[in-house]
Amino acid sequence: MDTVVATATTRSNVPATLRKLYLLRFAFAAVWAALLFATAGALNPASAALLVIYPLFDVACAVFDVRSARADGGPVRHLYANIAFSALTGAGLAAAAASGIPAVLRVWGAWAVAAGVVQLLVGAARRRLGGQWAMIASGALSTLAGASFFAQAGSSGASLGSLAGYALLGGIFFLVSALRLGRARAEA
Repeated sequence: MDTVVATATTRSNVPATLRKLYLLRFAFAAVWAALLFATAGALNPASAALLVIYPLFDVACAVFDVRSARADGGPVRHLYANIAFSALTGAGLAAAAASGIPAVLRVWGAWAVAAGVVQLLVGAARRRLGGQWAMIASGALSTLAGASFFAQAGSSGASLGSLAGYALLGGIFFLVSALRLGRARAEA
């Protein structure tokens, strides 16, 4: 009986845990976007460090998210894929920064597509928790944005500014999902 109660309590905490994680991700994305936008005019050590930090933060969030997914019987394998993609992206961005903005945009674009597909799958798997439509929409938009980063990499006006906008929009989707999770929890 204690196991059933502990499992039910753990599962009821999943939306609250996700809400906190989503709020943290929003705050990080907002600050990160502002810092990148301020340094986006050129690829320099500050902007390169910011570029590498973002996917590494995503790794940390996905590792934390695995815990709540395990408690909920959620999409753990998708989260492990996201951890791998994001870790590889951090290393890829460190190398791409030495080659210039177009290389950075290509690496970021590949990651945006892969992470977007994972986010879409995780959001769909968590629909019953509530607040996941924003995650599904964000995942779909991320895949489209990834393709646009590839296109931008081939243009003469390639800039890091679009990455700041991408991160901020993603952060807003996390905020919307956090607010919807809070509302769903209050209604339950």
